[in-house]
Amino acid sequence: MKSLSAPRRRPDPLRRSDIPAVVPARRLAGTGSVFGAILDHGPVARSTVARLTGLSPASVTGHVAQLLARGLVRESAETTGPRGIGRPHIPVEIDTGRYLVAGAHIAVAHSTVSLMDLRGRIVAEDRQPHRTTDPHRMLGELAARLPRLTAAHAGGRTVLALGLATGHRVDPVAGVIVEHPQLGWRDVPARDILSAATGLPVHVDSHSRALARAEQLFGEESTRTSTVLLFVGAVVDAAFATEGAMHRGPRSGAGSVAHLPLGTGGTGGAGGAGEAGEAGAGGGADPCSCGRTGCLQSEVSERAMVRRAVAQGLVVESFRELLDRALAGDPRAVALFRRRARLVGRAAALLLDMFDPEVLVVVEPGAGRMPECLADLRAEVAERSWVCEDPERAVVPTSFTGAVLATAGGAVALGALYADPLGPWPALPAVS
Repeated sequence: MKSLSAPRRRPDPLRRSDIPAVVPARRLAGTGSVFGAILDHGPVARSTVARLTGLSPASVTGHVAQLLARGLVRESAETTGPRGIGRPHIPVEIDTGRYLVAGAHIAVAHSTVSLMDLRGRIVAEDRQPHRTTDPHRMLGELAARLPRLTAAHAGGRTVLALGLATGHRVDPVAGVIVEHPQLGWRDVPARDILSAATGLPVHVDSHSRALARAEQLFGEESTRTSTVLLFVGAVVDAAFATEGAMHRGPRSGAGSVAHLPLGTGGTGGAGGAGEAGEAGAGGGADPCSCGRTGCLQSEVSERAMVRRAVAQGLVVESFRELLDRALAGDPRAVALFRRRARLVGRAAALLLDMFDPEVLVVVEPGAGRMPECLADLRAEVAERSWVCEDPERAVVPTSFTGAVLATAGGAVALGALYADPLGPWPALPAVS
């Protein structure tokens, strides 16, 4: 076991946006940074925003005026210094009473539609199983659910945009789902389909990048310097960001870790080597879709977990049932999740060594809800990583356990809004 190092410096608290090439840098450096500082610290005085962003007080006043005009922030009650000393100032904060964003997440077996306020809080969600795998029909049915959810839960607030997230390869610039093997989708123009069906601006991205952005905006503060996010569900993939900029790759393939070979040999760390069988030798799971055995996704995906549970005599029909059994303390179900945590720890150690991020966020319900699983995962990282010296600090569960899918889609839309609050948002008043 490597010795632990002293904690690193606390990351810069300011938000750093993933800057699309089409957005003027000056706008983001000004209004975007002011908007982010208000999200972080509001209610906050304009003078404090100036200190936080490094902008002049006059510049901050101008940016705040534009955000006020668009209804994105509001003024709070006046405050003064101690015992009334000092000049009164009027703090500003994010206005959550006027606007919402909509989110949609497409999983392998179901889709989730949600509403989210401008502070990233889920207002409502609706999850439905797929009735078709045809992309045009599925996206059309998804769009048809949004007006009902809005009528029931928006409370008079206007929906600004729709964000769509899903697994595998997504091109956010083109608005296209490039490839989703489990659904059989390839080159699906999701943005165009949903824009035509809803009349809303639509932003599309992978769920891993969306959740990494959500962490930067509303979740784990240490992700703002650099982060790897590892998503483990029906799909297994990852995202990497540094200084707020998300790496996508020229073919939108960054984060395709499903076929990482886990290798053979005992799983070290808590739980003991070989306790639940060897990765790489099949271990009761089906061969991967690539034809090999021992790939990360073929060993730890939800489908692999259910098949392994059934093979061991557990009567479960879905991953949700298996998770409920584990949370209720069923020892066989718990053992399966601990095995999964150790295998995920192998992949986490590799990613930590490849990218050396400030923090690695694990999106996996065992790590998020079962302390023994998180401990096993961190122990595996400690055993295998050559770079990570403090797994307790560097490996953390997602901030959105229990609301991951509802958060992902909305985070795509909110990420675009916080990156460019003065951009072409049809529902917002125009500003000069």
